[in-house]
Amino acid sequence: MCLGIPGEVLTLDVERPGMATVNVGGARRQVNVMLIEEDGVAPGDWVLIHVGFALAKIDEEEARLTLSYLEEMGQAYRDELQALSESRID
Repeated sequence: MCLGIPGEVLTLDVERPGMATVNVGGARRQVNVMLIEEDGVAPGDWVLIHVGFALAKIDEEEARLTLSYLEEMGQAYRDELQALSESRID
């Protein structure tokens, strides 16, 4: 199953344009934000992430609601978090 997981943008990487540090499920991850860069991604924004790529910008209320639903899914959600933690964007 493929899931998009909400994450909060913490910082933008000035040395690596298109990359950001994002809080995803309590872990800090490097995420590629180039697919939504035209939307003006900034620290504090919430994004929907799949395997290291931010696919869309979402509002905080939608992010929290989605996280609540994902947590109810149990193993599928844990599997997606595991896949995200194992992905690398260099």
